[in-house]
This record gives sequence, structure tokens and C-alpha cells, in this order.
Amino acid sequence: MIVFIDDTLIYSKNKKEHEEHLRMILKLLKEEELYAKFSKCKFWIPKFEWGDKQEAAFQLLKQKLCGAPILALPEGIEDFVAYCDASIKGLGAMLMQRDKVISYASRQLKIHEKNYTTHDLELGAVVFALKIWRHNMYGTKFTVFTDHKSLQHILN
Repeated sequence: MIVFIDDTLIYSKNKKEHEEHLRMILKLLKEEELYAKFSKCKFWIPKFEWGDKQEAAFQLLKQKLCGAPILALPEGIEDFVAYCDASIKGLGAMLMQRDKVISYASRQLKIHEKNYTTHDLELGAVVFALKIWRHNMYGTKFTVFTDHKSLQHILN
């Protein structure tokens, strides 16, 4: 089993073992009064096949991530987009303009921030990005992207 913030992945060698793992996890959640939103749960996912298409996509992604990033200079004061994310280790953001990367930013969490909820960390990533790039965005309309559902509701 792998747990990452508010996601849980349960994997097993066979169906019988998987049933046992599911039973144990669901029992533990019930005992601790933790609740899963079943509309977001997926059970009995079939085996994932890794073929030539997936390998080619993985190699391209690896090449792009490992290659030297080329940053562009901002052109004007329009069309800025900030992509923000957080993890249990740190905050990260990327500023783009017209599909070109302008800047990357990241930092480790401070000691007190390690106790923050996922919601607060994700919002902290947005605040972090806006503070860093305020000179680019001040007085302009811009877009902020986050993968956290509750923040998407707030920011819309």
C-alpha cells in the first residue's frame, strides 16, 4: 500500500491477497473514523500493459525533463499563467506566457508548514508563486492552475 497525502494505492500479488488488503484498509478506515469518497475510488483495476506506445511517451518525457530547460523572456504584460503545486516536501510553481516557460520556482517546506493540511499547502503554493512573480503580474489579469479541487472552486 502507498499513501500520498490524501490518495491511497492498494496493490497485491493476486485477487485473494487483494481482497484481504481491501478488507484490512476499509476496516482500519472505519475504526479510525476516516471516510473515503466512493465516487473517487476505483476497485479491481485491470493490469496495466506497458507497450511500445507507453515506452515511447516515457522516453520523450524523460528526455524533456532531463534536458536543459530553455526559458523565454516575458513579452508584454498579458497572457501570464502560473502553475502551482505542493507536496509533503515543498512548494513548486512555473510561470508561462503563450506556452513558453518564463520561470520556475520551488522551495522546501518550513518546519511549521509540514503540519499544514493539503488545502493549506496547495494555497501556500499559489501565494508563493504570486509573491515571487508579483512584478510580472501586478495590475494584469492572469490565470492560476492548481490540481487541488477545493482551490479550483475558490479560484473560479
